[in-house]
Order: sequence, then structure tokens, then C-alpha cells
Amino acid sequence: MLSAKSLFSEILDDDEAFRLFCSIAAGGESQGGWENGRIAALVPESQRDLAPRISRHGADEDKHGRIFNALLKKRRLEPCEVPPETDYTMLLERNGIGLAHEQLRAERPLGDRDIIRYLAHSRVTEQRASEQMDLLRRHFADHPDIGRAVKMISHDEDNHLAYCHEELLRFAYAGHGREIQRILHESAHAEIRVYRDVSLAVMSHMGRILGWPRPKAALLAAGIHAVHAYERGGGWRRMVSLRMPERRNALGEPATSAPEYA
Repeated sequence: MLSAKSLFSEILDDDEAFRLFCSIAAGGESQGGWENGRIAALVPESQRDLAPRISRHGADEDKHGRIFNALLKKRRLEPCEVPPETDYTMLLERNGIGLAHEQLRAERPLGDRDIIRYLAHSRVTEQRASEQMDLLRRHFADHPDIGRAVKMISHDEDNHLAYCHEELLRFAYAGHGREIQRILHESAHAEIRVYRDVSLAVMSHMGRILGWPRPKAALLAAGIHAVHAYERGGGWRRMVSLRMPERRNALGEPATSAPEYA
């Protein structure tokens, strides 16, 4: 029977599939670390108090990239080149979501609206990351090879999502509510398209590596399209709501290290 657990177990048990999975994940996390680091460096004076939390966000993402690379090293595997059609972060940028890399490479300070756009984009993508890691944590928290990594990353992603809620609500109370909702809606609709396309691309590559028969590959593709239809029809709303999180000041402490994976 096809299930998220059985599919990921197949990937976990095959060196080449696991190599691709970890390489994609490590690349995305490392890119997120760089983006947050640049945003923290360019925060406007009006939002300087936010800079340490943005830096913490970036440090967590860097740590996740190191963890995925360490999981490869533990299996005596080298990272592989990430197919461009599976690069979630790059495709989001191409769709105009978040802050452009050209802007982040410049030395000009960002404005308040840039910070709002960054937080709104992060609120959407961290929703996805939190859900995906929660799924892996529920099925693989006790796994001898990846369990500790899954639990650590899942905890961090929940913190990132809580931080985005809290900071966006702060901006909303300051009078930016309509702008926040507009950006959230734009980001959510773009993200669900990118997520569908990336999911199809990843499953296509995995199918070739694992030798899936055509009916199985077709069934998985149909499932991805069904998820997209649900999200397009109303599931996207979970990505745009804002509520004060139970975890307040979730990124107020220094980033934790991961020496066991380094």
C-alpha cells in the first residue's frame, strides 16, 4: 500500500535515492541560511531589534544544511548536483516570492516593506516545512539513523513558524494588516504551484532511481495533483491565517549547535 511512510522508507533504504533527497534538502536549507543572513545584515534601523532573530533563523537553516550533509557522510555518500527543476528555493525566487537575490547582494539597507515581504514569504514556506517535518517526525522519530535529525529540525521549523506569526502580527497591529494579507495571498498561491511542480520533478527522479513501474508513478503523480487541487480550492487558507503562537519569542535564544552531526 502506498503511504508517505512506505515511500520515504524506499528512499531511505536506497543510497542513490537518499543521496538525492539529502542533497536537495541541504541545498535548500543552506540557501535559506544565506538569505536570512543577508536580510539580518540589511535590516533597516527602524527594525534593528529584529536582526538577532533573523540571524537565528539563518543559523538554524545553516545547521539543517549541515545535518543533511552529515547524514550523507554517515552513509559514506557524497552530495550530488541538484536538478534545477527540484530546486524549490530558486523556483520561488523566479516566481517573485520573497526578496530577490540581486537585492540581497547589494549593500543598500532594506525598508520596512521589504521586511514585511520577507516575513510573509517565510510564514508561507515555514508552514510547508513545519508540516513536512512533522510528517517525518511522526513516522521516523525513533529511526536509528535519522530520528535525532528529524526531531531537531522539526522543532526548529515549528519555532520558525511561530516567529513569523508573532512578527507579522506586530506589523499588523502597527497598521500593515492589508499589505500583509495581500502578500500572504500572493505568496501562498505561488507556493502551492511551485510545490506541485517540485514534487512532480522529485518523484520523477525518484521513480527512475527506484525503478517504479508506470502505474505506481502515475498514481503518485495523480496524488500530487490531487493535493494541489485541494490547496488551490481552499487548502491555501491555512498558509495565510495569523494567530498569536503558544511559543512566544521562539527565536529569542541563541541557535543550538548540532555537534553530533558535524
